[in-house]
Amino acid sequence: MANKESLAAGEEPHQLSLCGPGRRPAAGEDPAKREQILDGAQQIFMQLGYDAASMNDITRAAGVSKGTVYVYFQNKEELFAAIIDRQKSRIMSVLRQILENGLPVEETLRQFGVSLTEHVCSERVIPAMRMVIGVLDRMPDLAKRFYSTGPGGGPMLLTLYVQKQIELGTLRDIEDAELAARQYAELCMAGIFRSRLFGEMQEPPSSERIARNVREALRLFLGAYAAKPGQ
Repeated sequence: MANKESLAAGEEPHQLSLCGPGRRPAAGEDPAKREQILDGAQQIFMQLGYDAASMNDITRAAGVSKGTVYVYFQNKEELFAAIIDRQKSRIMSVLRQILENGLPVEETLRQFGVSLTEHVCSERVIPAMRMVIGVLDRMPDLAKRFYSTGPGGGPMLLTLYVQKQIELGTLRDIEDAELAARQYAELCMAGIFRSRLFGEMQEPPSSERIARNVREALRLFLGAYAAKPGQ
């Protein structure tokens, strides 16, 4: 395959301009173009699955030339990884904001549980999980990257929050803060996540179902770990 610059040069030469005041972004440095490509790729991956999706499909959906795609991404795997990273950035920003908003522990954990469950069980994430499972044996690194984005990423943020609350005395001393955080996350999604992943639950759970799950998860978590007077 020709190098990325030569692929793009004959098709969209304006993208090779140098960055600077009043100039177009240099090749591979236009954020809007990058997002346009990722949106097209995500659409195709969701429709066709990872293996069936082709770079030709992606370029048509994104409305750009194949040369432009290769300026930004070397191959289909890199495109899929970029979609994972983009989604990770979005949900982690939301979860981090919840954990840093200074609200009482119970309300913070409630908002965290609702947001995490909505994200993991959404129409966007569940099909992506199925795709990753399908290529797990061939692309283990991609699977690890995806896990840190979805089921694994949120609880790691929550672990830091739990450790801070232990130091502040709002939660009692917990022997394994990470385990406790992961248990809370699992409780929030109990009976929902696997049903969604394996197709028993065809649609994302209702807000009422999620609220009930999170309410019970909070009752169990705080019942076990909330600091009592005199502790």
